[in-house]
Amino acid sequence: MHRLFVALELPPLVRDALLAVHGGVAGARWQRDDQLHLTLRFIGEVDRHQAQDVSAALGSVNIQRFALSLGLPGTFDRRGRIDTLWVGVTPQSEVGALAKRVDSALLRIGLPPETRAFVPHITVARFSRIAGPLEGFPAAPLPATPWDVTGFALWESRLGHDGADYAVIERYGSHYAAL
Repeated sequence: MHRLFVALELPPLVRDALLAVHGGVAGARWQRDDQLHLTLRFIGEVDRHQAQDVSAALGSVNIQRFALSLGLPGTFDRRGRIDTLWVGVTPQSEVGALAKRVDSALLRIGLPPETRAFVPHITVARFSRIAGPLEGFPAAPLPATPWDVTGFALWESRLGHDGADYAVIERYGSHYAAL
């Protein structure tokens, strides 16, 4: 079985800006450089044949170049407890449209639709036990780090003792270009 997701790769300049703000938040498990990405669609566990279908379907997704920049930080919580710290991107409309095209391609091969609202973000830290506000992380947008998005990738996630290891399986278009 393969645990798959579709995501944007981030150029080094963007990853460096995100890595530079790591630290100073109690209980944070910071994402490593190789874990930083912007998820377009989580697929989940599929067998080898389904993985091949996913790869072929993604090849039909039309992507046109658009620019993104890092935006405001935010959090996700589970039952009132913060479990994820993330940084958003701006503008959100074009990356949202790409996520919809990816979802449509996956629907055509029989995968169920994504039911959660798409919130374009880059996870920077995860938490096991945190209940209150985050102190020590910038509340304002990070430094401007614009980049052109010209493609996306199919990734595989392997869960281990030290968190998840991610590997790009296939790229569609060119994954990024610096402005």
